[in-house]
Amino acid sequence: MSKNKHKSDKHKKARPFPTREEILGFIDAADGKVSKREIARAFHIRGDDRALLKHLLAEMKSDGTLVQDAGRALRQPDDLPAVTVIEITGIDPYGDLTARAVKWEGDGDHLPIYLTPKRGRQFKPLAPGDRVLARLTKNRDADGPHYVANVVKVLENAPQSILGIYEGGESGGNIKPTDRKVRDEYFVSSADANGAEHGMLVLAKEVRDPAAKRFKRMKKAVVVECLGDLNAPKSISLIAIHHHGIPMDFPEDVLEQAKKATAAPIEGRTDLRDIPLVTIDPVDARDHDDAIFAEADTDPNNPGGWHIIIAIADVAHYVTTNSPIDKEARKRGNSCYFPDRVVPMLPEELSTDLCSLKPGVDRAAMACHIWLDKDGNKKRHKFERIIMRSDANISYQDVQAAIDGTQFTETSERLLEPVLKPLYGAWQALMAAREKRSPLELDVAERKIILSQAGQVEEIALRDRLDAHRVVEEYMIIANVAAAEELEKHQVPCMYRVHEEPPMDKVEHLREFLKTLDISLAKGQVLRPALFNNILAKVKDKPIADLVNTVVLRTQTQAYYSPENQGHFGLALQKYAHFTSPIRRYSDLLVHRGLVKALKLGNDGLTDEQAEKMSFIGEEISKTERRAMAAERESNDRYLAAFLADKVDQDFKGRISGVTRFGLFITLNHSAADGFVPMASLFGDFYEHDEKNHQLVGKRFGNTFQLGQEVEVKLVDVDKTTGSLRLEMQNLPFSGGHKGKRSKSRRPQKGTPKKGNVRRRGKRQ
Repeated sequence: MSKNKHKSDKHKKARPFPTREEILGFIDAADGKVSKREIARAFHIRGDDRALLKHLLAEMKSDGTLVQDAGRALRQPDDLPAVTVIEITGIDPYGDLTARAVKWEGDGDHLPIYLTPKRGRQFKPLAPGDRVLARLTKNRDADGPHYVANVVKVLENAPQSILGIYEGGESGGNIKPTDRKVRDEYFVSSADANGAEHGMLVLAKEVRDPAAKRFKRMKKAVVVECLGDLNAPKSISLIAIHHHGIPMDFPEDVLEQAKKATAAPIEGRTDLRDIPLVTIDPVDARDHDDAIFAEADTDPNNPGGWHIIIAIADVAHYVTTNSPIDKEARKRGNSCYFPDRVVPMLPEELSTDLCSLKPGVDRAAMACHIWLDKDGNKKRHKFERIIMRSDANISYQDVQAAIDGTQFTETSERLLEPVLKPLYGAWQALMAAREKRSPLELDVAERKIILSQAGQVEEIALRDRLDAHRVVEEYMIIANVAAAEELEKHQVPCMYRVHEEPPMDKVEHLREFLKTLDISLAKGQVLRPALFNNILAKVKDKPIADLVNTVVLRTQTQAYYSPENQGHFGLALQKYAHFTSPIRRYSDLLVHRGLVKALKLGNDGLTDEQAEKMSFIGEEISKTERRAMAAERESNDRYLAAFLADKVDQDFKGRISGVTRFGLFITLNHSAADGFVPMASLFGDFYEHDEKNHQLVGKRFGNTFQLGQEVEVKLVDVDKTTGSLRLEMQNLPFSGGHKGKRSKSRRPQKGTPKKGNVRRRGKRQ
């Protein structure tokens, strides 16, 4: 054994002393921390040679070849310390967080930094601007050299962007955030007020101030932009837009590219300008991205069948992959619609002009031809790029009035026989197929906010639900199905619109809830939309219909975008993709590009790079869709709050739309505004929250507040800043009994409630 050891020592001593280049190469290739000890071990340096190594390393540090960190780690000047402070900068196309070193003194940029998935100790999700202490490891793979960062400690979160009301004057003041979730107020010095006046809506940025938390001081902020009077109509939607980070202004390179765009050439496209395709839209629509046509099928083998055409604006021709417009469209994900404005996905030069299927103007489009049998079943389909000329743009109301024979415009009368009646004929066939398929048929009323020219709320109206709407809807659905089938057939990646079946825990909650209404939902049944439709049919035209529709709706999952096909439960379809609105949805643009690639219709189809990133893009645009929905909902809340501001202390009838252990959410009947009744205001009883049955149940008097129940409330307070309404319940038990239902299974009880129950004394708290 000692003999072998002696040979090993002799071999080590025989190795030549490392050169500068070899030491640098070793440090560069090392994955972790490198000190003098690691170098000595790697090159088997012992005895007197250690002094030589120490001298060489000192020379290399002296002439700037090496740098030594506080922890004795050696690195090259252009390398980052093994442990350093980094700031999160964003998310790459694969979903990994990227970062930069906070203190960087090297020439040019350092290697990219990517954060590893969290292991061991868990931290709150990080966001751009957050600063962390991280341990860096240099990595080399197919993507090139980079650093992998493991978070050691979160040092500080990013300065927050604040939208709020400035309260103060020239000598400074405070900002009250408009976001109801933010409880902090921010101090603004006179130097940082940027001209803000008392009561003005401002956009501000939090100032990093570690002492604020340590000494419990008010947080500091600097005003970035003054947005004007809070009560100005335009401020209402601006609040929601800023809260959710929705981009409003297009970058200069995007606008420049849009202005240079010219009409697509006719060459290489099928000419359908002689076919009377029509666009059917709301009266106030500014863009028209779909046109439809129908005629009886002349094929003798398809008696009673139909040939329909769905023509969609050819946005893919104008928005090519990785162009400035494309990058901005992907960032936005979709257009956002507010009562007073639209924040478009594409610049107006495209969305309301070149890509809009205007009447009497040549426009490039992607056409989907579909042949139906007499029962509305699709026999075959075909996609092609076309040049079309819309015969007319006509509103839903004018179409319906012409079909009903109640009123005609010059256009609707001209189109009635040759265009509108065939459209309805093919639709009736499609409805026969729909009825057989039995998609989910929820009946939930929708309201819209109508503004005056001055931007004030003029009316809260129910949205029309005409047959004309259903006609266009069914044409779009069948085209979306055809697009998904075509891409799957050619094995080209498809961005599916996925709506999964409800999770079993939600179905179980629904089952328990329906029991309280003496409606059974048997266990073990295969989940299909028809199952829910049967329940809805049982309560149709009954007082509990709205309640059951609401609970069934809440049982459903939220739809999303994904290249993995999971079907569309609500529509009862196995293959479904959004194809019909590429002006306002990025998902549809991807489907168009997929069809161009699959059918070899041009060189502007889906690229391999985008195909590889489909999963990540699907997650991105699903988030932007949810962002838009939340912003639109918040904007509506603030408009409704402004509408009701002068109606404080008035009584309203409404319906309970949410039951929590903190209180009740009430939707007012006429306006559909949502308000909150705090638990503390339900004096006169002790209330338990029955989550399973969506109820608050009084322990003493058995009074019950249940989801969907009609109630009478008083409007106590309106906060126009946050859009919230505070309500009080009228006719509580101690004042003569509630007009609603009482629990049959409970008797008045004495004494205090059991531990864990929500206790409310018989007076205001």
